Amino acid sequence: MASKNVPAKSAKLLKAGSITALMTFASRILGMLRDIAIASLLGAGLMADVFFFANRIPNFFRRLFAEGAFAQAFVPVMTKTKQEQSFEDLKDLLSKTSGTLGAIVFVICALGMVLSPVVTALFGYGWYQAYSQGASDGEKFVEASLLLRVTFPYLFFITLTALCSSILNVYGKFAIPAVTPCILNVVMIGAAVFIAPKASDPNLILAYAMVAGGVAQLLFVLPSIWRLKLLTLPRFAWHHPGVVRIRTLMIPALFGVSASQLNLLVNTILASFLATGAISYLYYSDRLLEFPIGIFAVAISTVILPALSRINIKEDPLRYQNTLDWGVRLVLLLGIPSALGMVALRESILRVIFMHGAFTSEHVLLSSASLLASISGLAAIMLVRVLVQGFAAIQDTKTPVRCSMVAIAANIIFN
Repeated sequence: MASKNVPAKSAKLLKAGSITALMTFASRILGMLRDIAIASLLGAGLMADVFFFANRIPNFFRRLFAEGAFAQAFVPVMTKTKQEQSFEDLKDLLSKTSGTLGAIVFVICALGMVLSPVVTALFGYGWYQAYSQGASDGEKFVEASLLLRVTFPYLFFITLTALCSSILNVYGKFAIPAVTPCILNVVMIGAAVFIAPKASDPNLILAYAMVAGGVAQLLFVLPSIWRLKLLTLPRFAWHHPGVVRIRTLMIPALFGVSASQLNLLVNTILASFLATGAISYLYYSDRLLEFPIGIFAVAISTVILPALSRINIKEDPLRYQNTLDWGVRLVLLLGIPSALGMVALRESILRVIFMHGAFTSEHVLLSSASLLASISGLAAIMLVRVLVQGFAAIQDTKTPVRCSMVAIAANIIFN
């Protein structure tokens, strides 16, 4: 009986995945326009290195506390509560989860702002070393500390946005969460094109725009939560059973789902010791890598997690296996051609997209070398995005952790 339901379920998942992919595609196009505007404004020099550094640190924590680990811990718990308990119990879980998560992230943001020079020294040690020795690259350390103080509040707003998006995904509403990043991109494009070129410090304008975009994203998703009658007053409750279960799952998942981000952070630290522009080359190549990941892998993994979470693997293992197999086959079907296409056209893509204004042909060649090295792992990264949802759905967060530790260690050794 389960096997007969698989085609219908696959068609439903494919429809949801297509909607998510379409909305995500629109977001990625706007994201690409944002990167074009920033590349034209900053190029791949000192100013670009500093802005991308200040952008990367809050986004790293965003992947930890918002989209990645939190979603994988929260969605199965919320799904189970929605299926087995009353609507009031569900609202109570959301109230306690939002209050607890919001309080923790608020404290992290406050500490990040106060200790921005320490955070900059930690993740950009090469710049701090230059600053302490009075070298010219020390200017990057000073500017990065300032920008990081401005961009850290973005983490708070985007974390609450991600919580709202996870709630909507559980209810099968994938379009709004997928289109929400467009808001940030529009704000950043407007700042990069109309305001930053006239400012004495364009980086500062872009940093403030990043935070404004985070606020706008949260305001965009809240009406959808209100329409579901799930908009509740956040309350801190560290020992609430649902919160305990979420944080128990989330702590190991912090490592399990964030290996690629941790690796990128390691690369950033090492790049701070290299010539000016190294961090920018990594950023531009990573942005192109994120394009197929965001459109295909994220869309498929987003719709498959709630579906897998609704399946009791002990009662219907075939349906669980077939649902996960659908995701694996689809992501490989899309990921492998994407990787091969980028290998063949990497320089042409970079020239067409980024070679404007301050972004020169030399920047294209150096970014192309970074992209060629990164693209070899594209299909594997996309596959991991889907496979890790299989473990999250059955609330096994330990297995991805073990795999991630091996991946991070390998990255450090090879670097």
